[in-house]
Amino acid sequence: MADNDSNSFLWFLAGLGVGAVVGVLYAPRAGDEMREVIRSKAQEGTEKAREQVRKAREQANDWVDRGRDVLNQQKEQFRSAYEAGRQAYNETTTATPDHAKNI
Repeated sequence: MADNDSNSFLWFLAGLGVGAVVGVLYAPRAGDEMREVIRSKAQEGTEKAREQVRKAREQANDWVDRGRDVLNQQKEQFRSAYEAGRQAYNETTTATPDHAKNI
């Protein structure tokens, strides 16, 4: 069992060494360059996020304006209907019916 554990440990070390060599060989940039790339990408991401927030605000403002316009139209239609009903009621109640004159 001890032989199996030491064998596994050796394979682990071999894999670790191969991974380190491959990482060094395929490393795209030096540490300073990589930090600059990361910083640049972070700034790009921040700018994109700000642009998305700006667009979302504009869209929300458009929706609020549209909602306000629809609400104002509905209020105006309600007022018109109310006034028409009120006028019809007043005309009906103030008009003297012909059968009432005969009484």
